[in-house]
Amino acid sequence: MPAETDLHVVLGAGGAVGGSVVRELVSRGHRVRAVNRSGRVPALHGVEVHQGDITTVVGAKAACAGAEVVYHCAAPAYVRWVEDFPHMTDAVRQGAAAAGAKLVFADNLYMYGPVDGALTEDLPYAARNPKGRTRAAMAEALLTAHRSGELRVALGRASDYYGPGGVNTVVGPTVFAAALGRKTARWVGSLDEPHTLSYLPDIARGLVTLGSDARADGQAWHLPTAPAVTGREFLGLVLAGLGRPGKTAALGRPMQRLIGLFDPTVRALGETWYQRDRPFVSDTSKFTATFGPFATTPHTDAITATLDWFRANPTP
Repeated sequence: MPAETDLHVVLGAGGAVGGSVVRELVSRGHRVRAVNRSGRVPALHGVEVHQGDITTVVGAKAACAGAEVVYHCAAPAYVRWVEDFPHMTDAVRQGAAAAGAKLVFADNLYMYGPVDGALTEDLPYAARNPKGRTRAAMAEALLTAHRSGELRVALGRASDYYGPGGVNTVVGPTVFAAALGRKTARWVGSLDEPHTLSYLPDIARGLVTLGSDARADGQAWHLPTAPAVTGREFLGLVLAGLGRPGKTAALGRPMQRLIGLFDPTVRALGETWYQRDRPFVSDTSKFTATFGPFATTPHTDAITATLDWFRANPTP
């Protein structure tokens, strides 16, 4: 059983990934402090709620104080990554280091740029788009801090996510809420290229594994997922989960450009369109070879749980 004093701090606990990590930690019996700017976090028994601004060093130190492990699941708005994310992450690094805590960063796959073949952790950081370069710079800065002895760091990388609470994602309301509302469920990109999708509770289990195992330290890890599926297959599974026919479509590059004239978030998707017009498959074998078998949630079960959440939490 975890010691009563082992405090795990989740930054960005009001978001989809952070909220999932809070629930996973609670299920394992850890002491948990859930942190975000608004103070609105998962309402779970025994969770300490901390309302604070982790974009400042003072705020990050206050949020991380007393922690054994800090999970950095916070992120600025997608269109503000380049301007705000590095500064936030630098403050978080200093906050975790001041606490003497291990830092686990909820990372993604943007830093690799266009890749032929499966994505592995030993690929160079070849992204040339602003968001990819930002992700690469943050990863390099955190791993440098680990190598210097400032603090222990592990990076857990996931692909596009979905699941309960997953609303700020391309596989969220435009798929699940739309299908439930008998509207057209839209897949961003080609319908016929395999694409890795990460399920939020699986992301959380992976990140908590990294937080609890010293073998994770100083490295990046691709978090385990169910096998890659095509957009056509995924939308078919969503309709099968509903038990009725429905309308599906792809949001292709021309439409993305058109919508992007009015929507900055959709416009920003063009930077990484190479993730959507060819295979985008994450190789997670390094994780399972190191930490052992990991029972990922089948897409059928994950989709059922996600549909149930969207039924209970309708979006406008």
